[in-house]
Amino acid sequence: MTSNAFSLAGVLALLLVACAAALDVLANLLLARSDGFRRRLTGCAALVCIGAAFYCLSLALHHMDLSVAYALWGSFGILGTSVGGWIFFRQKLRPCAFAGIFLLICGVALLHL
Repeated sequence: MTSNAFSLAGVLALLLVACAAALDVLANLLLARSDGFRRRLTGCAALVCIGAAFYCLSLALHHMDLSVAYALWGSFGILGTSVGGWIFFRQKLRPCAFAGIFLLICGVALLHL
């Protein structure tokens, strides 16, 4: 199940995890926009996005260990949702949040070494 990150299968797996993370971030932003599912179409779109994210993650698991795929997906999802909330919803990020984002990036980098 493990693969070299520079093989075609490894690159495809990383792209699938990135796609899963992007869909996860989109789902989170849509959930915020749905106003507690008062906007049903937006809420349902979030559910479709999260289903598609899990599908992409499941495809990535054919060529990547679960622990690595899940760590990458979760990290990218947290980073993307934090930045998306900051950009689109003007949510404030404290200095400790930026420190946490930096540590996540370091953790992902260390995971690949």
